[in-house]
Formats: sequence, structure tokens, C-alpha cells
Amino acid sequence: MASIVVGQSLGLTLVGDGVSLRNSRKSKFVFLRNRKRLTRAALVQARPREDGASTPTPPPSSSRPTPAPVVQYKRADLADDLQAEARALGRAVDASIYSPELIARKHGSQPIKALRRSVEILTALGGFALKLGIDQRQGKLEVNMKKRAGELRRIFTRLGPTFVKLGQGLSTRPDLCPPDYLEELAELQDALPTFPDAEAFACIERELDLPLESIFSNISPDPIAAASLGQVYKAHLRYSGQVVAVKVQRPGIEEAIGLDFYLIRGLGKLINKYADFITTDVLALIDEFACRVYQELNYVQEAQNARRFKKLYADKADVLVPDIFWDYTSRKVLTMEWVEGTKLNEQVAIESQGLKVLDLVNTGIQCSLRQLLEYGFFHADPHPGNLLATPDGKLAFLDFGMMSETPEEARFAIIGHVVHLVNRDYEAMARDYYALKFLSPDVDVTPIIPALRDFFDDALNYTVSELNFKTLVDGLGAVFYQYPFDVPAYYALILRSLTVLEGLALYADPDFKVLAASYPYFAKRLLTDQNPYLRDALIELLFKDGKFRWNRLENLLQQGSKDRDFSSKDALQPVLKLLLDPNGEELRLLVIKEAVRVSEAFALGSVVDTYNSMPEFMRSLVFNGNGNGNGPLTMNPTELESTLELRDQVARIWGLLQSSESFDPAILQPIVQVLQQPEARRLGGRVAGGVGQRLAARFLQQLLRATTPSPTPVT
Repeated sequence: MASIVVGQSLGLTLVGDGVSLRNSRKSKFVFLRNRKRLTRAALVQARPREDGASTPTPPPSSSRPTPAPVVQYKRADLADDLQAEARALGRAVDASIYSPELIARKHGSQPIKALRRSVEILTALGGFALKLGIDQRQGKLEVNMKKRAGELRRIFTRLGPTFVKLGQGLSTRPDLCPPDYLEELAELQDALPTFPDAEAFACIERELDLPLESIFSNISPDPIAAASLGQVYKAHLRYSGQVVAVKVQRPGIEEAIGLDFYLIRGLGKLINKYADFITTDVLALIDEFACRVYQELNYVQEAQNARRFKKLYADKADVLVPDIFWDYTSRKVLTMEWVEGTKLNEQVAIESQGLKVLDLVNTGIQCSLRQLLEYGFFHADPHPGNLLATPDGKLAFLDFGMMSETPEEARFAIIGHVVHLVNRDYEAMARDYYALKFLSPDVDVTPIIPALRDFFDDALNYTVSELNFKTLVDGLGAVFYQYPFDVPAYYALILRSLTVLEGLALYADPDFKVLAASYPYFAKRLLTDQNPYLRDALIELLFKDGKFRWNRLENLLQQGSKDRDFSSKDALQPVLKLLLDPNGEELRLLVIKEAVRVSEAFALGSVVDTYNSMPEFMRSLVFNGNGNGNGPLTMNPTELESTLELRDQVARIWGLLQSSESFDPAILQPIVQVLQQPEARRLGGRVAGGVGQRLAARFLQQLLRATTPSPTPVT
């Protein structure tokens, strides 16, 4: 037997997909030594080199040892890392993949077991359905909806891991569940009992084919976190002293989940066949969800997800993604860097460290937007237990078992959808749902347009800084629930992510609005992205009825400049290239018209400024007889005020571009090169001609006004 020495750990730490958490101050370490068994060499990822890397110090032999020293971890070179990953993949070669045919063949041959589980499920859900039927018969369906939603959450918890995951999945589907159920199921916690530690340690040795003491110098005797699919331990690697989190899969979980999905699919077939009032393909929905859950059962897949997520998003200094230790990872064991941190909803604990919750939430929002709209690969389980505030102020992402992807076409369609929302173009918004795959092409959107108008006309009376994101999501959810929408998982999950982040921010600031925090990102993308879809969306936003809306451009620049990645260089050059495109004649006509207006505004503004700077006697001398006692120009006050406002607005826009941190006069060089193109010279000539015509007309108007005698009153 191993001799066991107990020590005390320090710090409050949350890891992985756990929700049932323990204070690590109370957990104890088990130091495993002198084990009487055959010693096998441990597999070592990133083996310390001979170029100065420290070697681990063995644990002291006293009965009260000090914690193992933490040696600076040196990452292996790319070749070693890839080899370690390949070895991990080899250990996961027999990982199960979801197949309806295979689970039907397996569990269909075990009728007694399936019958026993069916009775358990039907008893729980049948009683719930009976209560719903009574509510409907008594006309109390709406009155009791909140109560029934809470009962369903508790039933799912009792039925085990599959139904916990199912409830969490339903909490992101506004097209399937009313708002009260969405809210209640979103609170579903993985409140399941832990499994014996001896089984977990045996699983580690079996999966990695190594004795426990050859891998870890110590490991916590109890799990630090427990969840539906597994539980997490804290340990020190023997070879380096690195502190790691070790996630071990629950025994028999694959068998239990397979049986449950076999039975749920049978129910889905019945719903598709007989429940005509449900427009969604329930069987396809079940298969999609089951596929995601089975992916979570393969911890090597989760490790690859974490590596990809780190590569895409941890380039920002305020985002942390833990490293993976591939040689200690298999399909049922995941070993990754331990992250010290505090749950994002523990405001007091975070602020006691001198950190600000709102800064961390803003980091989460910007990262979520990048996940959704830039690379399309995003975290699909964003509850507070998976988002930690580290002591140095970073936002750490954990638990990469359930990820999702946004199709490229949908990424741009979502930004276009925001533009249509700002323009209150509800017909275009309804058509967007085709591109977003919310509606099949044969669905008529005509009845949906009034529903969108009724909701958004009221919602858009608020400013962006006043509009609550949850209110917006709930309103959209009500529309989705009433009409034949089939909301893709990626869209529902990202809405949930932003709603969770807004909810966390409201603890710190009741006036926080996630839309206001998101708008700079949308503005930056519209101004700088060269994708043709977004270029068209920008034109649609800036032009209306043949007129350029300078206030919109000014607002976009104000908001876009708040994004730290905004570049005025990126905002200028793509616009000019689009303008000079061979197929851009229609846009050129609009721009020429607007350029003439702006040029005239600056010319006339200069005249007015000159006039205002003159002494009174010179004004009378120079402008005497122009027929206008109010100034140098024959313009009514409203027209003059509008002209001067246009000039001032354009000047402010130029000032916004200059104020960008990335502004450098050198950025004008490529623009000058663009303007030297033949099409640009022709465009400049047309603008100059238009300006000349307008000013000549103004001069002629002045001249006629001055030479035309005032009419003599008839007596």
C-alpha cells in the first residue's frame, strides 16, 4: 500500500464543466509514495530540455511535507506537441460516435432494461404531462407556467445526465419553449452525486496505462468539481511540478446516455408522426443534440477544441485558455493547466482583488462577438462556472466539450440583420431569416412582418444604450415561438451567451446594456470589413432615398473608434476601392451628388465665415445691394443653417478619423494611388463639374437678386 500524507491546499479555484463546487481550502492532497508495484516510466509531454530547464524536486521524506515546488513549464516544440497529440488520438481510437442505428441495435436487444428505464421516465414525465393537461382544461396554463417550468427542471435533474443535458439544450431554444421555461431551464445545474474516487483513479491508470504515482506527485482525494458527465481533481505532475486539473469521466455514462437517447428517439418519432402542431423536426433535433453530447464524451475531442479556441482567441492579452497535457489525456481522462480564479458572478470576491466585473464582462462580450462573427467557432456552454476571473485580471474560458460553429454565410447575414433592424426595414429583416436558415424557402414571411414591426417599433423607441438585451431576446423568442421558425443551434447558443454576460454585468451595474457594449464591434466591422455583403450593408445604412446620411457615418465612426482594434486606415481605403469598382456606377452617381453638396457647403461656409469676421462697415461696403439684409448670401435661414451643419458634420467626421490611434498621414498614400486610377480621375472631374455648376448657379442667383429693383408698392 502507498503511504499517505495529508497536506492543505490554498486558494478558491473552479475548474471545467463543474457546477457542484467545493472550496479547495477544505480539500486535502494525497501524496502517493513508495508504492509496492512495478514502476513504469511516465509519458512526458514537453520533457524538460538540457538547455537550462529546471528538474523537479522529489517530495521531502518528512511526515509533514511542503507542497511540491512548481517548476517553470516549457512548452515542447511543435513536432513534439503534434506527436503527443497523435498519441492521445491513438488512445481515443475506440471513442464512440453517435449512430442512431447502432444504439437501436444494441438497446433494442435488451428489452427488459429498456422497459425498466422507460417506466422510470414515463412516470416522471407522464405525471408532468398530466398536470399540464389539467391546467389547460381549467384554463390555468398561463397562470401556472412558471410553476410547471420549475417542476420540469427538477424532474430533469432527477432523471440524470441525459435529461440534465437535454434541459440545458432546451433552455437555448426559443422556437420550442415559452420564455418562462427558457428562464427556468437555464438555471438547470449539474447537481449529481460524485462517483467513488477509487473508480476515478483506476480509470486514470487504465486509460493512460500508467500507475498513478508515476504521473502525479499528489492528487486531491476528493473531486474539486462534479458534473453530469465527469468530475475534476487537482494534481501536481511528477515530472515538472505543474499544477493541473484532471477530469475523469463518470463510469457507465456512455451506456446510460445511449439507452436514454434510444428511448427519446422513439418518443421523437411519435411526436413527428402525430403532433401536427409542432412544426420543428423533433427527431432531427434529438439527433443533433445527441451528436453533441457524444462529442463531449470524447475528452481528446475536447482537448482539440481547447487548442483551436486558444489559437483563435487567446491572442488577446485579457483572454486565457489553459494548455493541454496530451500525454496525460485520453477519451476518458483530460489533463489541462490548472487555472486559479473566481466565478464571474462572485462580484464581491472579484472586486476584493482590485478587479472590475464590468471590464471582465466586456472582455467576454468582445470575445463572444469574435467567436460568432469572425471565425465562427464558439463556446456553446457559457455558464458562470466556465468563465473565471484570474488574479491578474484575465478572463479564463474553461470546458470545451460542447462547441458550435456559425456558417460563414450566416456571420455576414447577422450583421446585415442588425443593419436592417437599425433601418427598421422589417421586410428585409424577415427575408434575412431565409439566409440565416431560420425559415425554409417555401414559408411566406408576409404574416411575420407585422409581428416584427409591432415588437421592434416599441423596442427601438429606446436608445441603444437603454435597450435591454434580454428584453430583445425574449421578444424575438415570442415571435419565433408563434411562427414556423427553426432556429439553428449556433444562433440560439450565442444569444444565450450574451444574455448570460449581460446578467452577470447587471450584478455590478443595473444600467449595463450588452447592446451598447456590442455596438462598437458592429460599427468597426461595417466600416473596415471588405466582404462584399458587409460593404452593401454599409451602403444600405448610409444611403436612403438617394441621400447620404452623414449622421449615421459620424455615429459609426464614434462607436467604431471605441473598439481597440479599429483602424482609420482600414475604414478609408476599402470604401474608395468599392467606389471605383467597374460595377459601381449607381453608387458613384450618389457619391457625386453628395460630394457636390459637401464641396458647396465648404465653399459657402467659407464665405459666411469671411463675412462674419469682417467689421460692420466692411460688410456694408462689400455686400451692399445683394438684396439680403441678413448676410452675404441669398439663402433663407433654414437652408443656410442646413448647409453649415453639413460642413461642420463632415469636419467632425474627419476629426474622428484623425483622432484614431492608428491615424498616420502616411495612410493617405495608398488612397492617393487609388485616386490616380483613370476611373478616379473621371470621378473627380464629374464632382468638380458639379461643384462648378452649383456655385455658378449660386453666383447668378446673387447677381440677379442684386440687379433686380425692388417692386414699387401700388397705391
